[in-house]
Formats: sequence, structure tokens, C-alpha cells
Amino acid sequence: MLRNRRLEIIAGVTVLAFIGLFLATTMVMPTAEFAGSDTVASGMISEMTGTPEENFQPLIPQWAPPSGEIESMLFALQAAVGGIVLGYVFGSWRAERRNRDVAPSGTNPDVNV
Repeated sequence: MLRNRRLEIIAGVTVLAFIGLFLATTMVMPTAEFAGSDTVASGMISEMTGTPEENFQPLIPQWAPPSGEIESMLFALQAAVGGIVLGYVFGSWRAERRNRDVAPSGTNPDVNV
């Protein structure tokens, strides 16, 4: 049974490890602010160059959504498309594995005889 559920067990242990790491970090530093890497990197670059963050311009002008709702919708759409792609890949792998295990050796499961 453990052999058949190996991937699920690994995923579960990984999720529990991340939860434990998050809880341990919040217990050790309850007042810490967790900033994103973009914010930290921008602050360090502005410190090193002496140029305020507001003066930085992106190389490629970026489109900004007109409202927060549209930005949230685009993020959710991106997550949904990613989930569909991952589901398709894992489903294909599972079907391929199932077909390989079911087909007798020396025969082609795609050919109806």
C-alpha cells in the first residue's frame, strides 16, 4: 500500500513540514514582517545606488489592471489554467501507467485484434 501511495505520502509530509516551519517561525518572531523578495531587493538596490525606489522605471512598460477586482480575476484565471495543465499532465501519466500495467507483455494496447 505504501508503494502505491508514495507520491501522496511525500506531498503530505512536505505540506506538514511547511506548516510546521511557518508555525515555528511565527512563534519565534511574532512581530516580524514578512516582505516579498521584490520589496526587499528593491530596497537593497535603492540603498546601494542611492536612488530612491520611485525613480526606477521598468525596461518594458507594464499594463496595470484598472481595478483590484480585475487583478484578482486575472490571478484566479492564471491559477485555474495552471491547475488544468497540471491535472492533464498527472492524468496522462496515470493513464499511461495504468495502460502499461494492464496490457500483457508483447502486445500493443492501442491495436484492437
